[in-house]
Amino acid sequence: MANQLNELFSFLSHYKYLITIVAGVLIVGIVDDNSFRMRIKYELQIGELKDQIQKYETQNRVDTRKLRELDRNPRSIEKIAREEYFMKANDEDIFVLSTDEASNQNNDNDQVQKDGTSE
Repeated sequence: MANQLNELFSFLSHYKYLITIVAGVLIVGIVDDNSFRMRIKYELQIGELKDQIQKYETQNRVDTRKLRELDRNPRSIEKIAREEYFMKANDEDIFVLSTDEASNQNNDNDQVQKDGTSE
């Protein structure tokens, strides 16, 4: 037992600087909150956040432009009401065109089969 302890102390005393450097690099590189691993993670997160900032700034510019247009031009309110909310004037009819004819025909056929009658 004493022989093994002497060998261990001899090894540690011989490689003490190497062990200290390796332990320091591990602590700084991997384990610590300010490690290189965390730094890389934070850099990636900063890049994603900058992309989000750019997206929201662009959206803000577009919305600000639309808001200014609404303030300056009363016809733009009517345009938005017609395009986005399908509103209409009293003397108008609105026709909404759909491209899903196949699903409508299938629903009609299913209804005929359930009722047992044909049109």
